[in-house]
Formats: sequence, structure tokens, C-alpha cells
Amino acid sequence: MSDSVYSELNFHITWHTKSNLPMISGNIQERLYHYLTHKILATPGALLHAIGGVEDHIHIATSLPPNILVSDWVGKLKGASSYYINHEVRPKSLQWQRGYGIVTFGSKDLKWVVEYIRNQKQHHPNGTVHERLERFSDEF
Repeated sequence: MSDSVYSELNFHITWHTKSNLPMISGNIQERLYHYLTHKILATPGALLHAIGGVEDHIHIATSLPPNILVSDWVGKLKGASSYYINHEVRPKSLQWQRGYGIVTFGSKDLKWVVEYIRNQKQHHPNGTVHERLERFSDEF
């Protein structure tokens, strides 16, 4: 990719645990978020703005360079993270559902999206979720 490319490609990405089971809690959540943070920041040109979620799904706000094939990148994050948790933290403790949700957003909405992700544990019990940012398939 040329060094003279300017881009603002912001993504909100979400995916769910298999059968929406509550697999992401306690030590699993801490280690998962740490691992995903490391993997995202290891992607050349990627910026991580926020990571969060609840026991059955995860949300990520990131900016990626235009040379990233997002579907492959998300697939690798999902596969590598479940492999890591299941082999380094607790065997057979994390599986992901097929698919994911992805929404692009403008830089002026970055603060709002980051706050939404950071407050997932309040949004879900209070019923203040934004459906557009919660979708992970066309069956929602």
C-alpha cells in the first residue's frame, strides 16, 4: 500500500458466543480483552478505540487501513481468540457463533460509539441498547 494514503475507516464490530451462552466473564473476559487488544494493535495501521461487551457477546471499535480485508481479519480474531482462551486459560470455555456484525461510522461519532461499548453492562439490563450496533446477522 502506498505511504501517501489518507483514510478514516472506522468500524464497530460485534460477535456472539455459541448459542449465546454466557461464556465471557471474570478471568475469561479479562484475558480475552487483553488478547484481542494485543492482536488488534499488532495489525499494521490498526487503531483500537474500545473493546467491551457482556457475557454472551463482544463489541470492538477500531480504525483499519484500507488494505485490510475486514472479513478475513475478523475471522482470524475470532479463531485466534477462542484458541488462546481454550488452550491457555481454560479448556473448552469459549466458542463463537458463526458470523459477526459490522457497521461503519464517521469520526464525529467515535466518542459516542466508544461510550456505548464501554457501557455495555449498563445498556443491556436497562434496555438502552442500539439495535444497529447489536446486530450480528441478518436474522436479528
